[in-house]
Amino acid sequence: QVQLVESGGGLVQAGGSLRLSCAASGRTFSNPAMGWFRQAPGKEREFVAAVSWSGGITYYANSAKGRFTVSRDNATNTVYLQMNSLKPEDTAVYYCAATPLPVLTARRSEYYYWGQGTQVTVSS
Repeated sequence: QVQLVESGGGLVQAGGSLRLSCAASGRTFSNPAMGWFRQAPGKEREFVAAVSWSGGITYYANSAKGRFTVSRDNATNTVYLQMNSLKPEDTAVYYCAATPLPVLTARRSEYYYWGQGTQVTVSS
């Protein structure tokens, strides 16, 4: 059983920064790529960013480009999402997820394992 546990969410003012972490444990498929998604109240869950197994390839939603950075540390089975220049519209529950695909994807259906989410609230 795979467990993904997010942390690092909280309340921050617009323009501020947060770093989210996702700790993975248990058995999973080989070399999983990891993704971050978010879901705001009343909206569908949307893709934010993804990182390859090696960490050398990343993929971002347009809303995240230039402000967010995804990375991973395979030695500690942890994935990070550094979020800078936060805006009120970034307010959402943020989820990490794991996919067995060898290429990065923004499709929710391609991710097999999900964390429980961490709340990010950006005040104006």
